[in-house]
Amino acid sequence: MIFPLIGLVFGAIFGGFRAKSRGGSGKDIAQWSAVFAIIFGLVGLFTLIYIERSLT
Repeated sequence: MIFPLIGLVFGAIFGGFRAKSRGGSGKDIAQWSAVFAIIFGLVGLFTLIYIERSLT
């Protein structure tokens, strides 16, 4: 399934927009993108695990 990958991409985009809207520098944008990508990727991973476990 593709939920963790979607979470990574969406989290990176969301984190970048959030840091840019608050006036962050390039390093701030990169850090927030990475943090949100990790968080959303983990949420996607746990969603995938839950879906796979509930189907079997």
